[in-house]
Amino acid sequence: MMRNVIFTGLLALLCLTSCTTKKEEKEETGKFTVTNAAVIDTSFTKEYVSQIHSVRNIEIRAQEKGYLQNIYVDEGQYVKAGQVLFRIMPQLYEAELQRAEAEAKAASIELQNAKTLADKNVVSKNEQAMAQAKLEQAKAEVAMAKLHLSFTEIRAPFAGTIDRIPKKLGSLIDEGELLTSLSDNSEMFAYFNVSEPEYLQYQTDVKDRGENKVSLLLANNELLKYKGNVEVIESEFDSETGNIAFRAKFPNPDKLLKNGETGKVLMTVPVKNALIIPQKATYEIQDKMYVFVVDSNNTLKSREITITGEIPDLYVVKSGISATDKILLEGVQKAKDDDKINFVYQKPDEVIANLKLKAE
Repeated sequence: MMRNVIFTGLLALLCLTSCTTKKEEKEETGKFTVTNAAVIDTSFTKEYVSQIHSVRNIEIRAQEKGYLQNIYVDEGQYVKAGQVLFRIMPQLYEAELQRAEAEAKAASIELQNAKTLADKNVVSKNEQAMAQAKLEQAKAEVAMAKLHLSFTEIRAPFAGTIDRIPKKLGSLIDEGELLTSLSDNSEMFAYFNVSEPEYLQYQTDVKDRGENKVSLLLANNELLKYKGNVEVIESEFDSETGNIAFRAKFPNPDKLLKNGETGKVLMTVPVKNALIIPQKATYEIQDKMYVFVVDSNNTLKSREITITGEIPDLYVVKSGISATDKILLEGVQKAKDDDKINFVYQKPDEVIANLKLKAE
């Protein structure tokens, strides 16, 4: 009986010792490195999704009804300004011009007769004036007939590239029907949306901004070799999104860019008193970014942060922590909420310097 009591006591003591040891191990899981966010003036490159458009892109439409008699160009062809593209069958409009010219000739003869008779006082001057008005009307009909005839020949208003041609020879074309599109791709516009705080910062930091040069990242993740200029900013913010549209113009001598492409405009954004932390001090859960903050009891607490920009190996923090918060630098992947740790503190400038050395 006594032996059983002793054995039970030993088991309880071992259990208590084991539990205490595990608790201590949880509280002190080894040495960690912590740091603070650095506060510096810097700049970072921000990506903006953009729509790419030609500096000039128009629809070429028929101005007269008729059969498509000639197509002088092919899809994708480069054409010069004034070059003939299409011809609508002109016979009807030629006949109308001939009729108008004949009526004008007849009106001219009537005017001459009326003038002769008026000079002899056979008819009144009003008869001569009526004949004059009739001639002017006939001349206007001739001018209108010539204009309609000219519309049967469709020319390029500027130099550019022909798009798809949906109609074929012999098709009956209605007035206003689409024949093709014409794009001037010598230069390209990239439109992108900027938030109100970014717009205000952009407008305020004129001195820091320098030249308004931006880059364009194409859909294949390669940079366009030509830089662009930010030129135009719309006059109003979108009430739904709170954004305002910017426009950048890019040279396109290689004709690599086409109307309707997509890409990303890369703009250098200056930031004053920015909070900078190493990327390795963060972890991500369901598209949200977190860090571990060390509280006054040396206990880890996860904290969600908002990232506003990215620099090589560093993040620019918008919100979630302050410059006085100690954050876990090393051991993020093995750390857990409410772990109590022993740590070594490293200054932010030393941390950033080490990151740069490793990158080099």
